Amino acid sequence: MSTIIDFIQSPAAFDPEAISVVGDAYEHAISSFEAPLPKSVREVIATRIIGLAHSGERDPRKLRAEALAGLGMSAQRP
Repeated sequence: MSTIIDFIQSPAAFDPEAISVVGDAYEHAISSFEAPLPKSVREVIATRIIGLAHSGERDPRKLRAEALAGLGMSAQRP
């Protein structure tokens, strides 16, 4: 299974704390699905989270919720 680091073009753009936050948001977003996701869907989720983080968002719940909203879903788990 991939991690969000696999999708970050330039990991140096984020400090370790930000990488931890986006990683947490990504893992929780992925775990919202019961079945394994195709790479293309994981990439969409990661891209949305990374884009929001580049804009300054650091709340993992908001990152996850926005990523799932982009897929027409809502975050079901806390």
